[in-house]
Amino acid sequence: MVEKNTAPAHSLILGGARSGKSSYAEQVVEGQDGPCIYVATARTWDEEMADRIDEHKERRGERWTTFEEPLDLVQCLKRIQRPDGCILVDCLTLWVTNLMMEGRDPDVEGAQLVASLAELSCPVVLVSNEVGLGIVPMDKMSRDFRDYAGRLHQRLAAVVPSVTFMVSGLPMQVKPSAVCAD
Repeated sequence: MVEKNTAPAHSLILGGARSGKSSYAEQVVEGQDGPCIYVATARTWDEEMADRIDEHKERRGERWTTFEEPLDLVQCLKRIQRPDGCILVDCLTLWVTNLMMEGRDPDVEGAQLVASLAELSCPVVLVSNEVGLGIVPMDKMSRDFRDYAGRLHQRLAAVVPSVTFMVSGLPMQVKPSAVCAD
């Protein structure tokens, strides 16, 4: 459980599939007093993905305002930021996939995301899948994806005050969190 008013200025929450990272991130955002803003990067490619999206929507209550942005994440964050709110971005690995599928450079766009965090007026909680713990993928596109995601995670972890790694629904604090001032 996350205590009230402890949302860090910005944070990165990593974990494997079904590790509990999204629900934990939602608790972090709901732990602050202002508006809860959700940025969904997922695209509905098939029925199974539609079911996953619906599951996430049902879990969030009426306190949440949702924006769907599969590509232009930085512009979306700048547009929707509120000094009294907290933004959850779920998830960065889907965003990287979307960028790759559109022929955009995830390294360039990731650097823009990292740089934009300093300009935002509210905390941002970023959720992403840690994909670098398994075997080396056989095909180039999968290796490129793993490398783009890994580089993005490293860049973000260097600038955000809080990094949490989720394992079996349990948060492991990798980098200490900074508490927002009231």
